[in-house]
Amino acid sequence: MLPTCDPFIARFDSPLKGQSPSGALAGLRVGVKDGFDIAGHVTGAGCPEWGQFHGAATTTSPVVQVLLDAGAEIIGKTQMDELAYSLMGVNARYGTPLNPAAQDRVPGGSSSGSAASVAAGLVDIGLGSDTGGSVRLPASFCGVYGWRPTHGLMSGDSLVPLAPSYDTPGFFTRDLMTMATVASVFQDAPATVKPIKFWLPSDLWSLAESGVSAALRDAFPVVDHRSDPILPDGDLSDWLGAFRIHQGYEIWQTLGPWITQNQPDFGPGIRERFETASRITRQDFDSAVEKRCAIREHLEKAIDPATILVFPTSPGAAPLRSTQQSDLELFRNAALTMLCVAGHAGLPQISIPLATYTGAPVGLSLAGARGADHLLIKTAQIFEPKPQDRA
Repeated sequence: MLPTCDPFIARFDSPLKGQSPSGALAGLRVGVKDGFDIAGHVTGAGCPEWGQFHGAATTTSPVVQVLLDAGAEIIGKTQMDELAYSLMGVNARYGTPLNPAAQDRVPGGSSSGSAASVAAGLVDIGLGSDTGGSVRLPASFCGVYGWRPTHGLMSGDSLVPLAPSYDTPGFFTRDLMTMATVASVFQDAPATVKPIKFWLPSDLWSLAESGVSAALRDAFPVVDHRSDPILPDGDLSDWLGAFRIHQGYEIWQTLGPWITQNQPDFGPGIRERFETASRITRQDFDSAVEKRCAIREHLEKAIDPATILVFPTSPGAAPLRSTQQSDLELFRNAALTMLCVAGHAGLPQISIPLATYTGAPVGLSLAGARGADHLLIKTAQIFEPKPQDRA
């Protein structure tokens, strides 16, 4: 069984506050993923060597500053996977935060502590980051809402980078009202909304375990929808391959020089992932860039501003904490196939804590065109579960 750790890697003696105590987020408590800089505090990024090398930050991340300026109170920095290069929330250096919604299961990552602290009621808002699913997957695992914004909507400055063309800040909350309020401080809501067209792509639904699909379909209301695949042949394996190569090459260009110089003592899975990334050639990357451009063009044509994709966030409930690393890798690959869709095109996506399967939460995702963040959050009200549905 994995050792358990506090969801916070650092709790502040007193909350950090901005200059607007009456702002939109007044009095709401926030836990900040330890990949974001806060002036005067060490940014560890889930890796002891990173924190030791860089020391205390001299600036505050713009996203963190926006929260402070809106009246939020930051009570500490939360745990994460080493340098954010994982999805399970398992950190060999610090331990694994307890999943409050399913204590025998992993919390998901890399934004593990932010998701767990929201699920436990320790904070109202969890700030995380999402490259390949690091907000969406832990939201599903921990039974909370998780929003990956449109790529570029929020500044990624003073966030430890992983793969910048995929990286984006993201948020966790326990309710939609709070999520809508968070979104309002970053983007104005549209004045008018066209009638929604729902699309439940059969190829995305087929990637989830049958029991997960059944539980989600039983939990949400009947809506008019189309169900043709997002790809005509229904095979998304090439999309995963393009994601792994494109992301991996970017990761090594971003972090490789520091890793080579400092040789951090990475835990299982993280070490092997970086080693694989180091071997990706420029030729492989250029091919992946070409594929990604084609994927993005396809999605931009297929998803108009009034269309919302509806599909399971994850192929299954959170794996058990006793699951072997090799099996976690298999789950990770299956999850990335579903999660890479929004990442490739920089689309917004929100995971809704809709149902349970094998006694653990499973999330339903809504994804839409770039800039449709408020539309997704508003539309999520249609699928918002009743209290008994989460029991």
